[in-house]
Amino acid sequence: MGNHAAIEVNQLHIRYGRGARRHLAVAGLTFQVEPGETVGFIGPNGAGKSSTIKTLMGFQYPTEGTVRLFGEQAGSIAARRRIGYLPEVSLYYPFMKAREVLELYGGLQGLDRATLKRRIPELLERVGLAGKGETLLKHFSKGMQQRVGIAQAIIADPDLLIFDELSSGLDPVGRYDLREVLLELKRRNRTIFFSSHELYEVESLCDRVIMIHGGRKVADAAVPELMEQLKAGNGGRGQSLEEFFMGLIRPAEAA
Repeated sequence: MGNHAAIEVNQLHIRYGRGARRHLAVAGLTFQVEPGETVGFIGPNGAGKSSTIKTLMGFQYPTEGTVRLFGEQAGSIAARRRIGYLPEVSLYYPFMKAREVLELYGGLQGLDRATLKRRIPELLERVGLAGKGETLLKHFSKGMQQRVGIAQAIIADPDLLIFDELSSGLDPVGRYDLREVLLELKRRNRTIFFSSHELYEVESLCDRVIMIHGGRKVADAAVPELMEQLKAGNGGRGQSLEEFFMGLIRPAEAA
């Protein structure tokens, strides 16, 4: 499998539209995520997070620059085989059962029927949906559908998990359950890359944080070292990750 970075983004530019109305969503973004790292990808609405994640998944092509996953071009079959993905909004056929959705996604990722029969009940229990395998999705709340989305993302035990807005639609119990699932995946050395507006999640789960604003990277730091710096900063009074984030974003917005 080689010694490639799990994610390698080099001078990524993403533009939408045509002519004078063309919009630059991502401007020269460069970063790497190493195998086994958990990295939080944060920024305000419109910063370019979802555009970057869609490019990582191969849903759209870079206007300029390169994106590779484990040394393979983003969107290639070889790259996708190693990824579990959770979109910001999980939408599934309302007249399918939770079990059927997981059978569909697991089958698409090459799992055989015997493996799926064993794994699906275990997964549903892990994401807080024990006993719900035969329930139609039309009876699921948004948070419950998001839990199904988490289960489908991890069903094939991928090397890399990419989540767009990690805990979207989840209540506090759902967020807690999700953190426990991700911590277990961290212990098994899986690579996790997620965007989130919940800075507590970033602080509690991540090895590193990448902040972007206006399509540009404004910070890339190891979370433990960053938190130590923040504790000692602000004239000895300390600073939260939220305050640090706002200190980077506000001046950029005023520029």
